[in-house]
Amino acid sequence: MPTNVQRREQAKRKLERQLVRRTERAKRRRVIAIVATAVTVVVVAGGVYFLATADFSNTGDDAAAASSNTPAPIEIPTEVKALPTRPTPIADPATCEYRPSTEPASKEGTKAPEASTAATGTATATIKSNVGELKLTLDRALAPCAVNSFVSLVKQGYYDGSTCHRIGTEGLQMLQCGDPTGTGSGGPGYTFDNETWPELTYGRGYLAMANAGGTEPGKGTNGSQFFIVYGDAQLSPDYTVFGSLDEAGLKLIDEVARAGHDGSFDPSPGGGKPNKEVKFESVTIA
Repeated sequence: MPTNVQRREQAKRKLERQLVRRTERAKRRRVIAIVATAVTVVVVAGGVYFLATADFSNTGDDAAAASSNTPAPIEIPTEVKALPTRPTPIADPATCEYRPSTEPASKEGTKAPEASTAATGTATATIKSNVGELKLTLDRALAPCAVNSFVSLVKQGYYDGSTCHRIGTEGLQMLQCGDPTGTGSGGPGYTFDNETWPELTYGRGYLAMANAGGTEPGKGTNGSQFFIVYGDAQLSPDYTVFGSLDEAGLKLIDEVARAGHDGSFDPSPGGGKPNKEVKFESVTIA
């Protein structure tokens, strides 16, 4: 049997061993805590550095998807094309036929102009818009009936407050305006014939009438809608040229074109509503 002294010695050694183990466990816990803290700091620092320096630009399919709503760069000719000259002058004064259309006027109270009009001289129209001032020169010798209609509609306030509803950026580079409804289907309540010739071509700066094609032989479908050619326009000679836009105005249209469109008129007739709105605040004739 161990003596009391031996038992005390054994108990003392056991206690010492327990204290040693406790001390070692405490040291290990402190080391683990320090290492964990250090790892956390490194991870957080690395994450911050990654976010601050990483290149998140997309490539391949991801880039294509990300850029699907970004307008692709377009090339716009800078040379302004001089207005054409009719091969055979129109008799002055000219007599125009403005026929009631099947659809009522987009603005109530709109009236067709007088049938007789001058076939010589020019007029200046100023469009004050949200993108800047557009100066138009209207040439009666080119298209007296189109100029007569445009001037009449301007004086009636027909275009005031309207927006340009369509722009084309590829193939046909033009901005189409003149519909108070903003849909592309509105008109003044009347139509009139084309004033074109077979050799007619189009170029930057031209002002031309939009139409819906011929509904019966020899009868045109011009109304209030027109388009401004700011670049390429490989068109058949079916659209009446009646004036031009000044160079300062063309540069404003260029910026609208570079902003792109929503594709709402694709695939036919092409283009879409401009991403950068063009709204006519007022239109006046000098």
